[in-house]
Amino acid sequence: MNTDAVIRLVAGRLLQYPDERLYAELELLHQAVDQPALREFIAHARVRRPLDLAAHYTEVFDTRNRRCLYLTWWTDGDTRNRGLSLVRLKEAYREHGLEFASKELPDFLPALLEFAAREERAGTALLEEHRAGLELLRLAVTDFGTPYARVLEAVCATLPGPSPATRAEAKALARNGPPRESVGLEPFGPGLEPFGTGLEPSGTGVDLPWPTVPERTPA
Repeated sequence: MNTDAVIRLVAGRLLQYPDERLYAELELLHQAVDQPALREFIAHARVRRPLDLAAHYTEVFDTRNRRCLYLTWWTDGDTRNRGLSLVRLKEAYREHGLEFASKELPDFLPALLEFAAREERAGTALLEEHRAGLELLRLAVTDFGTPYARVLEAVCATLPGPSPATRAEAKALARNGPPRESVGLEPFGPGLEPFGTGLEPSGTGVDLPWPTVPERTPA
């Protein structure tokens, strides 16, 4: 597994709800990745009480404040097109021998990062397709002033080319990307089914490094 794949896999774990399982894996995650931004976040998590980090996570990744980890939300909003986009993602996973079996949605960034770690070419293409939303999320989380911004910086750095420095530049990525229903871009301006615990083999013998997307429990 190459460096970018490891970064995506570790970042995907760090962007999941910080439960006891994540804390049990922090040392493994630290050993697995030699990336300053991710190690910085791991060091931060180690000194935070789990309940405090869980409360912070819930505060940071809030759709109402336009900090959403579900990537099709950025392109489709709550339009009917979002359902079609979610089905398309499931089909993309299935084409590579993986079934989505999670209580989360298939556009949940940690799930997509795990796929992009295992299937670099196809996964990178999906991340690039949703890059405008990903970069807007990074900028919004950075503006909020949270260590989670470092995790998103590491994710964006695995994609070709520099990250946009401003919201206007990030929105330009959407305009220049694949044509989509414009209503779904509203979040830029005003205004599951068994996948198990995540991505699972679909009769292909693929074993993932971690069971993904654990069930979220309240802090």
